[in-house]
Amino acid sequence: MTRALNTNKVKEKKKEKYNSILSRRWKRFRGLKRGYYSFLALCALYLLSFILPLFVGRDALLVKYNGSYYFPVFKFYASETFGQKIFGEANYRILKKTFSDSKTGNYVIMPLYPFGPNENLLDELQGAPPHPPSAVHILGTDDRGRDVFARLAYGFNISISFALLITAVSFLIGIISGALLGYFGGKFDAFGQRIIEIWSTLPLLYIIMILSSVIAPGFITLCFIMILFGWTGITYYVRAEVYREKGKDYVLAAVSGGAPDRHIIFRHIIPNSLTSVISFAPFAIVANIMSLVALDFLGFGLQPPTPSWGEMISQGMGNLNYWWLTVFPLGTQFLTLLAVVFIGESVREAMDPREYYRIGGR
Repeated sequence: MTRALNTNKVKEKKKEKYNSILSRRWKRFRGLKRGYYSFLALCALYLLSFILPLFVGRDALLVKYNGSYYFPVFKFYASETFGQKIFGEANYRILKKTFSDSKTGNYVIMPLYPFGPNENLLDELQGAPPHPPSAVHILGTDDRGRDVFARLAYGFNISISFALLITAVSFLIGIISGALLGYFGGKFDAFGQRIIEIWSTLPLLYIIMILSSVIAPGFITLCFIMILFGWTGITYYVRAEVYREKGKDYVLAAVSGGAPDRHIIFRHIIPNSLTSVISFAPFAIVANIMSLVALDFLGFGLQPPTPSWGEMISQGMGNLNYWWLTVFPLGTQFLTLLAVVFIGESVREAMDPREYYRIGGR
């Protein structure tokens, strides 16, 4: 009985120690205000981007028509449903004005910013596009009469989702591959390294150009291509960390205790080898966002009319007289990448075992 109690106390003490390490790192990260507030802001904006049609979009939130209620933001309704004689879906901005003028008790509730990212507004605007910023279109319109703010907002979700998905899957493949190479070593490591070196020398841009000429790459297709070539870099970091960790006493104790290889790799070595990987992750997100922007800018990325920062920057470079087409997309990209870099710097400092620094302050 006494031995069981002592064993439980040891387990609780180890658990408290483990939690205290995580809590100290989290507390240190929260103390780095620049990175912490950037993290909160980006998380809030990213979560908000998944319900963006409720705030930015052409579809009405609620339509009351002849005693019935409709929710166009969740379901498509043809224009004939509400008595409009236009082709396709109803124009809810015009419908709102019609209901307001008719005084029949019907009404339309629109999002706060009632313009969609792919909506052509040439029928509602005077003059040829692009149109400068105004009270109605706060960031103006592009050369096809589409609202710039709406395209930037939807492009934010696409860019962050693209970068997070590629980073997560690439890191997962790279961590497993690097751990296996570093743990088993020998001929397996040498052969695996040669394969990775050959694979990493393949020209990614040329491959995407060739594939783009054959198929129109969508979001999933482009992510798959980027993952195929994006996992090799992190393999070298994890392999080196595993080589360093596998000679330590806790690994030797696990081997002596008869623990299987998969248990040693995934429950002992990898959790203790991820500090550098976690610190590197935000900068990988920056690189993946830049990759998407570059591919879209060159015309080999996501296909039109997908709201894309790269496509908007390319459009601005072709219309330099219209400053808002260049300034706002570049400014949005700059602020997003700056926030991610701030997060990366703070994560790296929070994960560092040294709490104080002699050079450059804390």
